[in-house]
Amino acid sequence: MSHDHSKLIRMASQMAQFFGTQPDRPAPEAVAAHINESWTPRMRQDFVDQIRAGAEADPVVREAAAFVRLPAA
Repeated sequence: MSHDHSKLIRMASQMAQFFGTQPDRPAPEAVAAHINESWTPRMRQDFVDQIRAGAEADPVVREAAAFVRLPAA
């Protein structure tokens, strides 16, 4: 099943807004941690692929992609 790529970026952006208000952890790391804990491996791969392909996204979301765990190839 393929996920709507813009929806994944939108969900990550909402996380970035929330975690940006939390002082205990850098927002990109917090966004990635939530993605790693809550999203399926396919969703994580689709999200990172879209960021790498240049999808328009909040800078926090772009930075978070570097911390997202990808499924083994």
